[in-house]
Amino acid sequence: MMTVDQNRALRTRRTELLNEAKELSAKGRLSPAEQTRFDSLMQLAEQTRQQYETGERRDGRPPSGDVDGTERRTDQREVAHRSAFKSYLRTGLQGMPHEERGVLTEFRDMGSGGQGAYPGATSGFFVPLGFVNSIIESLKFTGPMVDASVVEMMDTATGAPLPYPSDNDVSVTGERVGEGQQVTSTDVSISALMLGAYKYSSRLVKVSIELLQDSAFDLESYLIKKFALRLGRTLNSDFTVGLGSGSSQPLGLLTSTVTNGTLVAAVGSSSNDGTGASTNTLGSDDFINLEHGIDVLYRPNASYMAHDSVWKAVRKVKDKFGRNIWQPALVAGQPDTINGYRMLTNNYMDTLQVNAGSPPVTKNTVVFGDMKRFLVRRVKEMSVLRLEERFADFGFGLSLSPAV
Repeated sequence: MMTVDQNRALRTRRTELLNEAKELSAKGRLSPAEQTRFDSLMQLAEQTRQQYETGERRDGRPPSGDVDGTERRTDQREVAHRSAFKSYLRTGLQGMPHEERGVLTEFRDMGSGGQGAYPGATSGFFVPLGFVNSIIESLKFTGPMVDASVVEMMDTATGAPLPYPSDNDVSVTGERVGEGQQVTSTDVSISALMLGAYKYSSRLVKVSIELLQDSAFDLESYLIKKFALRLGRTLNSDFTVGLGSGSSQPLGLLTSTVTNGTLVAAVGSSSNDGTGASTNTLGSDDFINLEHGIDVLYRPNASYMAHDSVWKAVRKVKDKFGRNIWQPALVAGQPDTINGYRMLTNNYMDTLQVNAGSPPVTKNTVVFGDMKRFLVRRVKEMSVLRLEERFADFGFGLSLSPAV
């Protein structure tokens, strides 16, 4: 847990580092030593930001269990299930006490109609609800596309194809009607997007017999971290650059934007500070053009998304008056912004090209818009399958393969 004083101290420290970096940046062209100092200050400021944001995420968690496995639920039935699940991970079904085995069987029957961890499986159990919540919270650290506060999440009971209705009525207006005159009939054109479902796995995690027998080791916490990192990476990647229909992948945000969205070409630094044309750069005017590339009704909840290396370059960009367009957050719980819009870091986005390509290469480095318009469908909960015999001759007591 992070106290208010600790949070304030970290934010104050970050402000001091950023102010010193701004003073250096205001000099214009920096010497090699000054540039090294500037980069060091920015790195320290970023590390400080990550520290207090991590604390804020932990402090704001629902009472469903922490990333470190701490149990916070008071529901005795849920606590019993978590305890039984831990026993299942360590000893398997045969080595469990009869009472705990009954708890798992009860939950399994309720979740999958008496089958295994998922339809078609012959063994394995759904993980406890607190475990699933912890996995979801941990996924936020791998990228914004698996964060329910950034994109829209829709849970469904089955993975059957799901039509999702939409309409485009933006070109139709109302009308003036004279007294006693008939109104004009104009139907709304409704279309539907077909949402599919995809199965993901963290791959097998082999756990040695010695580790299973070490009662001091928090196996549940270990698995949460491993599953979250592995699943988070592949989910965030597919939700960002997935190719969509015909590719056995979901349609990613960047792919959809490039195909159906408004593309704004960046003109670089020459448009905003008079330094001359510069390739592979972003100028302050580029962000203004990008913001006005979408309709005004989509802007109130909009945000920027880019690779971390792109944000590193953007933090040095100034407008014509020498002011940084990037504004760091000085209040707890508030994000850094550009022109008042928050900045999201997604390392599966394109990076700025270091050297000019021949022929020229187009990079889609920054996305701007209302990310809540991106829908992620989630089907059922994560399940864990315990394999006891597959690697027994190697000294491994179990292999776990969670599926979502």
